[in-house]
Amino acid sequence: MNAFAISPAQLYSNTPSDFDFKLESLAQEFSTLSEFAEHLAANVDIVFPVIHGKFGEDGGIQELLEKANVPFVGTPSNECLRAFDKHNASLELDAQGFLTVPNFLVEKDKLAKSQLEEWFGSINLNKENGKVIVKPTRAGSSIGVVVAYGANEAAEKAEGIFSEGIDDKVIIEVFLEGGCEFTAIVLDVGTANNSEPIVLLPTEVELQSSISSDIQEDTIFNYRRKYLPTQQVAYHTPPRFPAEVIDCIRKGVSLLFRHFGLRDFARIDGWFLPSPATSLPSSENGVKFGNTEYGAVLFTDINLISGMEQTSFLFQQASKVGFSHSRILRTIVQRACSRFPSLVSSNNAWTALSRKMQSAKQAEIIQNGTCKQKAFVIFGGDTSERQVSLMSGTNVWLNLQGFDDLDVTPCLLAPSSGCSSHNQDLSKSSRDVWTLPYSLVLRHTTEEVHAACFEAIEPERVEITSRLRDQVMKELQQALSKQDWFAGFDITDEQPIKYSLQQWIDYVKEAKAVVFIAVHGGIGEDGTIQSLLESAGVPYTGPGPIASRTCMDKVATSLAVDHLASYGIHTIPKDVRATEELLKSSLVDIWNDLKAKLQTETVCVKPARDGCSTGVARLRCPEDLEVYANALRGKLPRLPANCLSRAHGVIEMPVPPPESLIFEPFIETDEIIISNKSRKDSTRHLVWKGENEWLEVTVGVVGKRGEMHSLNPSITVKESGDILSLEEKFQGGTGINLTPPPATIMSEDALEKCKKCIEMMANTLGLEGFSRIDAFVNVRSGEVLLIEVNTVPGMTPSTVLIHQALTEEPPIYPHKFFRTLLDLAFARAE
Repeated sequence: MNAFAISPAQLYSNTPSDFDFKLESLAQEFSTLSEFAEHLAANVDIVFPVIHGKFGEDGGIQELLEKANVPFVGTPSNECLRAFDKHNASLELDAQGFLTVPNFLVEKDKLAKSQLEEWFGSINLNKENGKVIVKPTRAGSSIGVVVAYGANEAAEKAEGIFSEGIDDKVIIEVFLEGGCEFTAIVLDVGTANNSEPIVLLPTEVELQSSISSDIQEDTIFNYRRKYLPTQQVAYHTPPRFPAEVIDCIRKGVSLLFRHFGLRDFARIDGWFLPSPATSLPSSENGVKFGNTEYGAVLFTDINLISGMEQTSFLFQQASKVGFSHSRILRTIVQRACSRFPSLVSSNNAWTALSRKMQSAKQAEIIQNGTCKQKAFVIFGGDTSERQVSLMSGTNVWLNLQGFDDLDVTPCLLAPSSGCSSHNQDLSKSSRDVWTLPYSLVLRHTTEEVHAACFEAIEPERVEITSRLRDQVMKELQQALSKQDWFAGFDITDEQPIKYSLQQWIDYVKEAKAVVFIAVHGGIGEDGTIQSLLESAGVPYTGPGPIASRTCMDKVATSLAVDHLASYGIHTIPKDVRATEELLKSSLVDIWNDLKAKLQTETVCVKPARDGCSTGVARLRCPEDLEVYANALRGKLPRLPANCLSRAHGVIEMPVPPPESLIFEPFIETDEIIISNKSRKDSTRHLVWKGENEWLEVTVGVVGKRGEMHSLNPSITVKESGDILSLEEKFQGGTGINLTPPPATIMSEDALEKCKKCIEMMANTLGLEGFSRIDAFVNVRSGEVLLIEVNTVPGMTPSTVLIHQALTEEPPIYPHKFFRTLLDLAFARAE
């Protein structure tokens, strides 16, 4: 619980461990929390806490700020404490006349099995196998939430939560069979200390059971489903519930917000149980709030600081009623300022300044006679990298939104209808592209975006959404128009529009637009989209068709730079085999042949044409090759963790299987480990043996053709296994990056030599715009061993390209970095 002032650049790290071990040298540490609070009191107008769970939502940070008289956004400490404890909140809901889920409290070291069995009996639940949810009373983000069957298993799961140290109080709740989960954002639009909560359009959370029989999962909305791309959840805003039920949800959330004394904004979750609600004891429920003609509405969780990721519910729901990301956050901050008399004048000054700047920008546009430059960001597709593509495209689109001279349209390349992603001879009409309204982009998977497009044009759904949206916007407008600072809504409600790929290119050409390509793999990276755009004379980001085609084929890439060995650029020997041949042959013979040809004991296998770690595995014996071959034969979407002879994480597999595979010697590198904190020492350190001279790096290259500039390389520290997973590469919360490599590992001279080699490779391959090169580097000499080139690299909020741009002098922030790539596309076209 030490406080540090970090630089804005560090916010783009994958995970706090990315900079834990750098804090001493890079950040200002406060010796105590009260010293930290004093620093805030002297230096900031208002604090926006976004710490989830303990200390953030239980009143901890709020109490610290209150004692130091520092204004902050959100609910005061006592009210936080009251609402955060799920058991206490449930008792209070019950006392206030709300329907509640029957629950049983278990405290650490006080678990009475007989009382738990009695409770099962009191609510007519079978004590042997009755289905319940077990969850910590005071933890956020669904952490520790599990399903149990019967009293014994429920007790075991509760003990598990205690032993993991998640919480020392647990509640066991009836599993609401047949229920639909919902979540609703509430915005306080009152003046001064008068609360006026308005509930936005709630979201229905539709959970789909795991389809594959070997992974039996219970359908609960857990941490992974909330924050990582998964096809097991879909969102519907507004919910597909009867209008009376939606009204009941909105009214109930508003009452709860007032009753618990919440401030500024919150998110409240609950369940709708269609009639008859068999999982609720019925005796005294008839008169309680939440009973409707169509079923029961129950509120289960009060979240005082809702998620703030790009696609979180706050932004999904706000965008449905006219707010962009920046506008909703600004509205929340300015509403909070209005509660503190000391901030009223600053708030007014902020409003006046932003209006003046807005007017000046508009005047400049009129004076120069310039209209906005149109840009289209395209993402999606149907390769195994499509979810990363959605994250990349969303991030690029949101960053480019900040430029007043750009008009940016997000576009989804829809999955092909039954075409193999390896059939490159696609007729242009066989692919569809949808232009998307703001709110439809904010989803977790391409499948969900695609399904939402069809839902958004379904006439009955259009009518219901439009009516509810107008109702909420009218309520917001009436309340917010009284506030001097409200700048109005900035998102219009539009329909998604479907085009064939060729129609879309014609449309882009007519708009004199530039295309930002964020489609990873498949036709986005093999030169297909690049050729089509080039033929139409449309400028686009990244390398041209020939360089794209070469780099998509790992063998062709190696051949193209084979002659550069004298400059310190080397390639790894490769053996290419048709997948079909592999599946028909004796695997022991193939294994022995590979070992002899490649002169190695350990083999690295990868698809010949996929990127981003898809299907990349380390094989140590014929049995490993058999596991891999069986996965291809069974068209498995992933290899489970640790199914090969050496420990590893989950390996995403290419679907459909690739036509050919590449086998290479596995290059041994020394692991860099981040040491865990010890009892004596609160800091974490880098541990590197330095026995092997090779390290794996990833390097971004940016610039014009023939003049490519290498950014600082990154070493990525693996969390499990030998090969970085898709998650470690692109998702916040996993993987640790070191950019540039620490001087203790790689000298300045070796670093410079490495960058020169990377630039020479990029220029030889004809790269332009930007790309990412993965290689092994010799830490003594700086010579490189090429792994692969990604011509449409990941552009998610936590990808290494962002880290590398931030280590440039001066630092290049993400919005400026993406704008630079767009400007390079224009420059090339001109």
